[in-house]
Amino acid sequence: MITLSGTLSKAWLHQALGVAFDQAYYFDPVKRHDLDGQCNEYAAREFPGMGLFYSESNLGRLRFWGRNQVLIGGIQPNMFLGLLLGADFLPADDRDADITSNCLAGRDPADLPSPESLLDHDLVKLFDGQIAQVRNTQGQTLRPIPPFFWDTSGRAAIHGVLTSALKLCGETVFVDMMTEPQRCVRIMEWVADVCIVLCQHFAKQGDMFITDVHVGECSCCMVGPELVEQFVVPTTSRIAQSLGPVRLHSCGPSTHLLETFAKIENLGALDLGGETSVARARTIFGQEMPISIAPLPCDMSAGSAVPILDWARRTLAENDGGHLEYVYHLEPTYNVTTIRALTDFVRSQPDFEISAGR
Repeated sequence: MITLSGTLSKAWLHQALGVAFDQAYYFDPVKRHDLDGQCNEYAAREFPGMGLFYSESNLGRLRFWGRNQVLIGGIQPNMFLGLLLGADFLPADDRDADITSNCLAGRDPADLPSPESLLDHDLVKLFDGQIAQVRNTQGQTLRPIPPFFWDTSGRAAIHGVLTSALKLCGETVFVDMMTEPQRCVRIMEWVADVCIVLCQHFAKQGDMFITDVHVGECSCCMVGPELVEQFVVPTTSRIAQSLGPVRLHSCGPSTHLLETFAKIENLGALDLGGETSVARARTIFGQEMPISIAPLPCDMSAGSAVPILDWARRTLAENDGGHLEYVYHLEPTYNVTTIRALTDFVRSQPDFEISAGR
């Protein structure tokens, strides 16, 4: 099966519609619902037949989205953890939000709050109240989508422990893993436990059954297999045991890590960067492992569709008949002509199914 799934970025929508993703967008569910609706109406109007809609990059899925859904918070997972630790929230009208960095830098893991105690944090209580408010709105059949979820599918979404540690501790974490390995292990175990507690809590609050979990390990490609095996594999397996099958995301070149990824327990799907060898992934994981892969930004920005089509053909040949999904996130610097060419190419395949979303 070959599928295609695309999402529109905040930067694209700010430029196209003049909308602003300000503080209220994340903390006022009424404004969030209205603005998300505008963005998806634009996507359906301007990109008919392309299966393209508005969501966080590669998280929400069109077949699980409806106009009655209200995202509560919709704050990226590692930033949510940072806010619980005292970081400041930094929204931006024309792009993804951020937080003040390094809120865990230099802290003793022994001083970190217990995961369960964070359920009493004002931010968690705020979003709990908004979930209840949306569900109880008179005369409307609105569906609250709680934090750590992006649609009704039941797929939770978190950042991986290494990526979260990088966000919360800073770039020194790459050195710390070698000089203070036990400290780093304790921090990453804490991150995993907090994500488990929060996902289970918000699933209950939002009446959501957890089916699987997207783990965004965006930083894995920056280290070697030995560090991934030591720090990422055990904690990710721990997450999978508690929440369900893992869809592992590694956005950079990750061919050198595929054998290590195979050691993660309950690994259910792979979401890979375009420079990763699909042929190698098929050798290791077989035909049944669902694989998502994103085109290279330089190919999406190119003036010609030739590079992206060459890449798509090569990737399809390497896939050798497995479950493959092409995914992309449309930014203002990308050339829509290349995306349309990719769409036409994927649609021409005999086993194509648009917007299935793995």
